[in-house]
Amino acid sequence: MKIIKIEDILEQVKKESKKKKIAVAAAEDDVVLKAVQKAKEINLCDFILFGDKQKIEKIVQENNLDLKDVEIIDSKSPLESAKGAIEAVVNGQADLPMKGKLTTAEILSIYLKDEYNLKTGKTMNLVCVFEIPNYHKLLIISDAGMIIAPTLEQKIDIINNAVSVAQRLGIERPKVAILGALEQVNPKMPVTLDAAILTQMNRRGQIKGCIVDGPFAMDNAISKEAAIHKGIISEVAGDADILIVPNIEAGNILYKTLVYFANAKLASSIIGGKKPVVLTSRADSDESKLNAMALSILMS
Repeated sequence: MKIIKIEDILEQVKKESKKKKIAVAAAEDDVVLKAVQKAKEINLCDFILFGDKQKIEKIVQENNLDLKDVEIIDSKSPLESAKGAIEAVVNGQADLPMKGKLTTAEILSIYLKDEYNLKTGKTMNLVCVFEIPNYHKLLIISDAGMIIAPTLEQKIDIINNAVSVAQRLGIERPKVAILGALEQVNPKMPVTLDAAILTQMNRRGQIKGCIVDGPFAMDNAISKEAAIHKGIISEVAGDADILIVPNIEAGNILYKTLVYFANAKLASSIIGGKKPVVLTSRADSDESKLNAMALSILMS
Protein backbone atom coordinates (compact mmCIF):
# COMPACT_ATOMS: atom_id res chain seq x y z
CA MET A 1 0.00 0.00 0.00
CA LYS A 2 1.37 3.38 -1.01
CA ILE A 3 0.95 6.06 1.63
CA ILE A 4 0.11 9.41 0.05
CA LYS A 5 -0.84 11.51 3.10
CA ILE A 6 0.52 11.91 6.62
CA GLU A 7 -2.87 10.80 7.95
CA ASP A 8 -2.42 7.49 6.14
CA ILE A 9 0.62 6.74 8.32
CA LEU A 10 -1.55 6.93 11.43
CA GLU A 11 -4.22 4.75 9.83
CA GLN A 12 -1.64 2.15 8.81
CA VAL A 13 -0.21 1.97 12.35
CA LYS A 14 -3.67 1.64 13.89
CA LYS A 15 -4.25 -1.46 11.75
CA GLU A 16 -1.31 -3.28 13.36
CA SER A 17 -2.47 -6.26 15.41
CA LYS A 18 -0.23 -5.49 18.39
CA LYS A 19 0.08 -1.98 19.76
CA LYS A 20 3.58 -0.67 20.34
CA LYS A 21 4.66 1.00 23.58
CA ILE A 22 6.69 4.23 23.60
CA ALA A 23 8.99 5.21 26.48
CA VAL A 24 8.97 9.00 26.77
CA ALA A 25 12.07 10.62 28.30
CA ALA A 26 11.51 13.88 30.23
CA ALA A 27 7.77 13.80 29.70
CA GLU A 28 7.10 16.95 31.79
CA ASP A 29 6.06 19.00 28.75
CA ASP A 30 2.53 20.11 27.96
CA VAL A 31 2.81 19.63 24.16
CA VAL A 32 4.31 16.14 24.59
CA LEU A 33 1.58 15.13 27.05
CA LYS A 34 -1.15 16.49 24.76
CA ALA A 35 0.29 14.34 21.96
CA VAL A 36 0.30 11.34 24.32
CA GLN A 37 -3.35 12.05 25.12
CA LYS A 38 -4.25 12.20 21.41
CA ALA A 39 -2.38 8.97 20.72
CA LYS A 40 -4.31 7.25 23.51
CA GLU A 41 -7.63 8.65 22.22
CA ILE A 42 -7.12 7.19 18.74
CA ASN A 43 -5.67 3.93 20.13
CA LEU A 44 -2.34 4.48 18.35
CA CYS A 45 0.01 3.10 21.00
CA ASP A 46 0.73 2.78 24.72
CA PHE A 47 3.23 4.70 26.86
CA ILE A 48 5.55 4.72 29.84
CA LEU A 49 6.42 8.25 30.97
CA PHE A 50 9.79 9.02 32.56
CA GLY A 51 10.36 12.39 34.23
CA ASP A 52 9.49 14.62 37.14
CA LYS A 53 6.30 12.93 38.32
CA GLN A 54 5.06 15.98 40.21
CA LYS A 55 5.46 18.24 37.18
CA ILE A 56 3.86 15.66 34.88
CA GLU A 57 0.82 15.33 37.16
CA LYS A 58 0.54 19.12 37.43
CA ILE A 59 0.52 19.51 33.63
CA VAL A 60 -2.05 16.72 33.33
CA GLN A 61 -4.31 18.46 35.84
CA GLU A 62 -3.90 21.96 34.37
CA ASN A 63 -4.73 20.73 30.86
CA ASN A 64 -7.55 18.37 31.90
CA LEU A 65 -5.78 15.37 30.38
CA ASP A 66 -6.82 11.79 31.07
CA LEU A 67 -3.65 9.76 31.52
CA LYS A 68 -4.68 7.72 34.55
CA ASP A 69 -3.86 4.44 32.77
CA VAL A 70 -0.35 5.58 31.79
CA GLU A 71 2.56 4.50 33.99
CA ILE A 72 4.77 7.34 35.25
CA ILE A 73 8.31 6.66 36.48
CA ASP A 74 9.70 9.47 38.63
CA SER A 75 13.15 10.73 37.58
CA LYS A 76 15.40 13.29 39.21
CA SER A 77 16.89 14.73 35.99
CA PRO A 78 16.44 14.65 32.20
CA LEU A 79 19.44 12.34 31.85
CA GLU A 80 18.03 9.95 34.43
CA SER A 81 14.72 9.92 32.58
CA ALA A 82 16.52 9.27 29.28
CA LYS A 83 18.40 6.37 30.89
CA GLY A 84 15.13 4.94 32.17
CA ALA A 85 13.44 5.25 28.78
CA ILE A 86 16.32 3.63 26.89
CA GLU A 87 16.62 0.80 29.42
CA ALA A 88 12.86 0.20 29.13
CA VAL A 89 13.35 -0.33 25.39
CA VAL A 90 16.41 -2.55 25.84
CA ASN A 91 14.63 -4.65 28.48
CA GLY A 92 11.53 -5.11 26.34
CA GLN A 93 9.20 -3.03 28.53
CA ALA A 94 8.78 -0.61 25.62
CA ASP A 95 9.35 -0.79 21.87
CA LEU A 96 10.96 2.57 21.11
CA PRO A 97 12.05 5.76 22.89
CA MET A 98 10.76 9.30 22.51
CA LYS A 99 12.43 12.62 23.25
CA GLY A 100 10.48 14.88 25.61
CA LYS A 101 11.74 18.03 27.32
CA LEU A 102 15.46 17.42 26.83
CA THR A 103 17.96 17.96 24.04
CA THR A 104 18.68 15.57 21.20
CA ALA A 105 22.26 15.25 22.45
CA GLU A 106 21.04 14.24 25.92
CA ILE A 107 18.82 11.38 24.78
CA LEU A 108 21.29 10.16 22.16
CA SER A 109 24.18 10.22 24.64
CA ILE A 110 22.33 7.46 26.47
CA TYR A 111 21.02 5.65 23.36
CA LEU A 112 24.54 5.39 21.89
CA LYS A 113 26.20 3.82 24.93
CA ASP A 114 27.83 0.52 23.97
CA GLU A 115 26.18 -1.29 26.87
CA TYR A 116 22.73 -0.90 25.27
CA ASN A 117 23.76 -2.40 21.90
CA LEU A 118 21.44 -0.14 19.88
CA LYS A 119 24.04 1.05 17.37
CA THR A 120 24.33 -0.48 13.89
CA GLY A 121 27.66 1.09 12.89
CA LYS A 122 25.84 3.34 10.43
CA THR A 123 25.03 7.04 10.68
CA MET A 124 21.87 7.88 12.59
CA ASN A 125 20.00 10.94 11.39
CA LEU A 126 16.69 12.76 11.37
CA VAL A 127 14.38 11.88 8.48
CA CYS A 128 11.34 14.13 7.95
CA VAL A 129 8.27 13.40 5.84
CA PHE A 130 6.33 16.46 4.68
CA GLU A 131 2.85 16.81 3.23
CA ILE A 132 3.04 20.16 1.43
CA PRO A 133 -0.09 21.81 -0.04
CA ASN A 134 1.70 22.84 -3.25
CA TYR A 135 3.65 19.64 -3.90
CA HIS A 136 2.11 16.67 -5.70
CA LYS A 137 3.22 13.95 -3.26
CA LEU A 138 4.88 13.36 0.11
CA LEU A 139 8.40 14.77 0.26
CA ILE A 140 11.16 13.36 2.47
CA ILE A 141 13.91 15.73 3.63
CA SER A 142 17.15 14.77 5.34
CA ASP A 143 18.96 15.87 7.51
CA ALA A 144 17.41 18.85 9.25
CA GLY A 145 18.36 18.23 12.84
CA MET A 146 21.34 16.02 13.63
CA ILE A 147 24.35 15.80 11.30
CA ILE A 148 25.95 19.25 11.17
CA ALA A 149 28.14 18.95 8.06
CA PRO A 150 27.83 15.42 6.67
CA THR A 151 30.81 13.79 5.02
CA LEU A 152 30.44 11.86 1.78
CA GLU A 153 30.33 8.61 3.76
CA GLN A 154 27.64 10.00 6.05
CA LYS A 155 25.62 11.19 3.04
CA ILE A 156 25.52 7.62 1.77
CA ASP A 157 23.99 6.49 5.08
CA ILE A 158 21.63 9.49 5.08
CA ILE A 159 20.39 8.50 1.62
CA ASN A 160 19.96 4.86 2.68
CA ASN A 161 18.02 5.89 5.79
CA ALA A 162 15.71 8.14 3.77
CA VAL A 163 15.20 5.42 1.18
CA SER A 164 14.22 2.95 3.91
CA VAL A 165 11.52 5.39 5.02
CA ALA A 166 10.32 5.98 1.45
CA GLN A 167 10.06 2.25 0.80
CA ARG A 168 8.10 1.76 4.03
CA LEU A 169 5.70 4.42 2.68
CA GLY A 170 5.25 2.28 -0.43
CA ILE A 171 7.61 4.15 -2.78
CA GLU A 172 9.48 1.21 -4.33
CA ARG A 173 12.26 3.16 -6.09
CA PRO A 174 12.33 6.68 -4.68
CA LYS A 175 13.88 9.57 -6.60
CA VAL A 176 16.64 11.23 -4.58
CA ALA A 177 17.77 14.80 -5.35
CA ILE A 178 21.08 15.98 -3.91
CA LEU A 179 20.65 19.69 -3.23
CA GLY A 180 23.10 22.54 -3.56
CA ALA A 181 23.06 26.15 -4.70
CA LEU A 182 23.12 25.26 -8.39
CA GLU A 183 22.68 22.35 -10.75
CA GLN A 184 26.18 22.21 -12.21
CA VAL A 185 29.30 20.56 -10.82
CA ASN A 186 31.70 23.27 -9.67
CA PRO A 187 35.15 22.27 -8.33
CA LYS A 188 35.04 25.27 -5.98
CA MET A 189 31.83 23.96 -4.36
CA PRO A 190 32.45 20.64 -2.54
CA VAL A 191 28.71 19.98 -2.19
CA THR A 192 28.41 19.69 -5.98
CA LEU A 193 31.35 17.29 -6.13
CA ASP A 194 29.73 15.07 -3.49
CA ALA A 195 26.50 15.15 -5.50
CA ALA A 196 28.28 13.99 -8.64
CA ILE A 197 30.03 11.17 -6.76
CA LEU A 198 26.79 10.00 -5.12
CA THR A 199 25.04 10.03 -8.50
CA GLN A 200 27.77 7.91 -10.05
CA MET A 201 27.82 5.52 -7.08
CA ASN A 202 24.09 4.99 -7.57
CA ARG A 203 24.52 4.34 -11.28
CA ARG A 204 27.17 1.72 -10.52
CA GLY A 205 25.01 -0.04 -7.92
CA GLN A 206 26.87 1.15 -4.83
CA ILE A 207 23.75 2.95 -3.56
CA LYS A 208 20.74 0.72 -4.17
CA GLY A 209 16.95 0.83 -4.21
CA CYS A 210 16.61 4.37 -5.54
CA ILE A 211 17.49 6.81 -8.33
CA VAL A 212 20.04 9.42 -7.23
CA ASP A 213 20.83 12.56 -9.20
CA GLY A 214 22.46 15.89 -8.53
CA PRO A 215 23.52 18.46 -7.87
CA PHE A 216 20.19 20.27 -8.05
CA ALA A 217 19.21 23.74 -7.01
CA MET A 218 15.98 23.59 -5.03
CA ASP A 219 13.79 24.82 -7.87
CA ASN A 220 14.78 22.21 -10.42
CA ALA A 221 14.53 19.38 -7.88
CA ILE A 222 10.84 20.04 -7.26
CA SER A 223 9.61 21.92 -10.35
CA LYS A 224 9.43 20.33 -13.80
CA GLU A 225 9.00 23.79 -15.35
CA ALA A 226 12.20 25.06 -13.72
CA ALA A 227 14.09 21.94 -14.82
CA ILE A 228 12.88 22.22 -18.42
CA HIS A 229 13.69 25.94 -18.50
CA LYS A 230 17.27 25.14 -17.48
CA GLY A 231 17.56 22.27 -19.94
CA ILE A 232 17.93 19.58 -17.29
CA ILE A 233 17.17 16.04 -18.43
CA SER A 234 16.71 13.77 -15.43
CA GLU A 235 14.22 11.28 -14.00
CA VAL A 236 14.55 13.05 -10.65
CA ALA A 237 14.24 16.69 -11.74
CA GLY A 238 10.89 18.18 -10.76
CA ASP A 239 9.68 14.91 -9.26
CA ALA A 240 11.90 14.21 -6.24
CA ASP A 241 10.67 11.94 -3.46
CA ILE A 242 13.69 12.70 -1.28
CA LEU A 243 15.76 15.87 -0.87
CA ILE A 244 19.25 15.50 0.63
CA VAL A 245 20.35 18.87 2.00
CA PRO A 246 24.02 19.91 2.15
CA ASN A 247 24.16 20.72 5.87
CA ILE A 248 22.10 21.15 9.01
CA GLU A 249 21.54 24.89 8.46
CA ALA A 250 19.98 24.37 5.05
CA GLY A 251 17.87 21.48 6.32
CA ASN A 252 16.70 23.24 9.45
CA ILE A 253 15.74 26.43 7.61
CA LEU A 254 13.88 24.42 4.95
CA TYR A 255 12.10 22.36 7.64
CA LYS A 256 10.84 25.40 9.52
CA THR A 257 10.00 27.36 6.37
CA LEU A 258 7.75 24.53 5.18
CA VAL A 259 6.01 24.29 8.56
CA TYR A 260 5.55 28.00 9.27
CA PHE A 261 5.18 29.52 5.78
CA ALA A 262 3.75 26.64 3.74
CA ASN A 263 1.53 25.04 6.42
CA ALA A 264 3.10 21.66 5.73
CA LYS A 265 2.18 18.65 7.82
CA LEU A 266 5.15 16.80 9.24
CA ALA A 267 6.22 13.40 10.56
CA SER A 268 9.80 12.72 11.62
CA SER A 269 12.00 10.06 13.15
CA ILE A 270 15.65 9.32 13.89
CA ILE A 271 16.64 6.40 11.67
CA GLY A 272 19.82 4.34 11.53
CA GLY A 273 19.90 2.66 14.93
CA LYS A 274 18.34 -0.66 15.88
CA LYS A 275 15.29 1.22 17.16
CA PRO A 276 13.90 4.44 15.68
CA VAL A 277 13.73 7.38 18.05
CA VAL A 278 10.65 9.61 18.19
CA LEU A 279 12.24 13.03 17.95
CA THR A 280 10.74 16.41 17.16
CA SER A 281 11.67 20.01 17.70
CA ARG A 282 10.60 21.25 21.13
CA ALA A 283 8.58 23.92 19.32
CA ASP A 284 6.69 21.41 17.14
CA SER A 285 2.95 21.11 17.61
CA ASP A 286 1.32 18.20 19.39
CA GLU A 287 0.01 17.11 15.96
CA SER A 288 3.57 16.89 14.60
CA LYS A 289 4.63 14.92 17.67
CA LEU A 290 1.71 12.53 17.13
CA ASN A 291 2.74 12.10 13.49
CA ALA A 292 6.34 11.47 14.59
CA MET A 293 5.11 8.70 16.89
CA ALA A 294 3.23 7.08 14.00
CA LEU A 295 6.17 7.26 11.58
CA SER A 296 8.58 5.87 14.18
CA ILE A 297 6.20 3.02 14.96
CA LEU A 298 5.85 2.31 11.23
CA MET A 299 9.66 2.18 10.94
CA SER A 300 9.96 -0.13 13.95
